Amino acid sequence: MTADRAEGLARTARALADGEVTSRALTERTLARIEAAQPVLNAFRRVRTEAALAEADAADRELAAGGAGPGRPLLGVPLAVKDDMDVTGEPTAFGCRGDFPPATADSEAVRRLRAAGAVIVGKTNTCELGQWPFTEGPGFGDTRNPWHTGHTPGGSSGGSAAAVAAGLVPAALGSDGAGSVRIPAAWTHLVGIKPQRGRISTWPWPEAFHGITVNGPLARTVADAALLLDAASGSHAGDLHRPPAIRAAEAATRDPGRLRIALSLRMPFTATPKQLHPVVRDRVVALAERLAALGHDVAAADPRYGQVGLAFVPRATAGIAEWAERVPDVSLLDRRTREAARLGRLLGGAPLRLARRAEAVLHRRVGAIFSTYDVVLAPTTATPPPRIGALAAMNGLQTDRAMIAACPYAWPWNVLGWPGVNVPAGHTPGGLPVGAQLLGPAGSEPLLISLAAQVEADRRWHERWPAPVPDAAAS
Repeated sequence: MTADRAEGLARTARALADGEVTSRALTERTLARIEAAQPVLNAFRRVRTEAALAEADAADRELAAGGAGPGRPLLGVPLAVKDDMDVTGEPTAFGCRGDFPPATADSEAVRRLRAAGAVIVGKTNTCELGQWPFTEGPGFGDTRNPWHTGHTPGGSSGGSAAAVAAGLVPAALGSDGAGSVRIPAAWTHLVGIKPQRGRISTWPWPEAFHGITVNGPLARTVADAALLLDAASGSHAGDLHRPPAIRAAEAATRDPGRLRIALSLRMPFTATPKQLHPVVRDRVVALAERLAALGHDVAAADPRYGQVGLAFVPRATAGIAEWAERVPDVSLLDRRTREAARLGRLLGGAPLRLARRAEAVLHRRVGAIFSTYDVVLAPTTATPPPRIGALAAMNGLQTDRAMIAACPYAWPWNVLGWPGVNVPAGHTPGGLPVGAQLLGPAGSEPLLISLAAQVEADRRWHERWPAPVPDAAAS
């Protein structure tokens, strides 16, 4: 196995199970890669050096005793999780400044990764309370894109995306409340899965941000993302949403059959200016043409989104208001966060209840497209990744307008709670990645994963890597 970049998740797990390498050796290499890249990429908020090595040693003892099996598919594999998930003994700062206490228990998703045998090497950077499609802030600095360190990897799961895209870890968990897995996946040339609401537990919260936020995997291949999805999936007794189980990894090996695919370039209404970048449009249309060449029926058609934003804003801002109450020092929060929290407190009563009740109507109206089509293909973002600092210094209104202009496509599926998968769609002439999302109705992850795997076999995007991360002196 290589030392400079992480192998894929499935390949790493097989190598460990076959005795080709030890978890200790893999974890040491992973930690060395993280240390070398951190001054440039700044992907990690917390690195668990001693704890991870101890976990690797325990995994090696179990592997030596023949412990790898169906119940421990990730035994000894080094992985990372986003810093909105509790890891025992580590603070959960969620992009904020302040002296946060260490978590006393793992979140359910992390507990399930450990149950699958994973070694948690660290917690990745995220913007403050996951609000923005960039990963920058005074609490931790700027997280940079491995494809071009002058640009953002996206957000809010930007640290997880940067870590996987650079080959620091084979895969990582992020979370998606308005595209926060799919957007950084698009901008770093990764597969990012936003699962059905409840597929991966958000416990210790019965639901996150009033149901719009879910946890999801980022990986270089569909098979790896599906493997991580299976390992992390499952419910806690206290979860509000508990969908029937699926077998994502199995779906990644299946032919999807001939599908009816709607190519949708129309943006949901937001009352703010926005425009699809011509390069992004070209790459998504080219992907639609490849799908047609693979035998699918592809036609232009758009979901009827209507005023879906009215069902999003109360849930998002009320969630920010609730999180803001947990931080040790509110005065350390970004001014935009404090403004969003104030709005959330205003909208947290009747408007929030109305927003929740609107979901059933939206399911019927938006879901009507699936009476004609099996899958919706849409851009993941409207633009390539912005430069570092382009949005971070703006005020609240400016940030909202710029964020919507760059990323108007992903968030409606968070309101619906339905699955979506980002797949790499190509690069700009300057080498910046862009993505497309495959969107489906409730419980459609297996279909979306099968289709994504077929596209991957055709496009072979996983064979293209960014240039090695320059050392800190060169940058």
